[in-house]
Amino acid sequence: MSENLDDLAAVSALADGVRRAAYGMVATAGNSPVGRDEVAESLGIGRTLAAFHLDKLVDVGLLEVSYARRSGRTGPGAGRPAKLYRISAAEHAVSVPPRAYRTAAELLAEALERSGADETLNRVALAYGRQAGPGCPEVTELLTGHGYAPTVDPEESRIELRNCPFHRLAEQFPPLICGMNLAMITGLLEGAGLTGWQARMEPAPGRCCVTVSATSKNKSD
Repeated sequence: MSENLDDLAAVSALADGVRRAAYGMVATAGNSPVGRDEVAESLGIGRTLAAFHLDKLVDVGLLEVSYARRSGRTGPGAGRPAKLYRISAAEHAVSVPPRAYRTAAELLAEALERSGADETLNRVALAYGRQAGPGCPEVTELLTGHGYAPTVDPEESRIELRNCPFHRLAEQFPPLICGMNLAMITGLLEGAGLTGWQARMEPAPGRCCVTVSATSKNKSD
């Protein structure tokens, strides 16, 4: 029960609009730590108020803290290291009454993996994506809407996804879940008619294993 109360406290902390905006600003930065001054400037609030909300988010486990000198200088006269914030790796969910959908998902994933039903899962994920994709003509909006937190590299016409909505399951069943994820994003792009973009498997630490790149036709447009 204590874990549920901790999760409830974490989720409740986001009820405050300014705090929710601060969390969103840090989340948007992905793996790059964010300082108090940046959050204050982005939200148009004072540094002290920004620090208050950021530290509240740390207290409930939604953010993590690190320290670094942003100037890059070291030694005497370099000044105090800045307090920086980034999204915590911890996940929080609240269900009233209690439900155990995560446990069910883990059991189903293990059953699919044992039975070798990967291809069936991928076909289902592709079909789901095609149905869910229509109505969103912009690729980053589409991916944001499905929880991927995309970040665009305009020079390479490539999109990395800072968040994997299936992170916990992907850690437990990487080939199964990452393959499903790739199929679903491919379906989302097809369903939205975004033929100038292609999803591909490109694993790397700290982000989703799938990236989205502009096709040669899209680059030339």
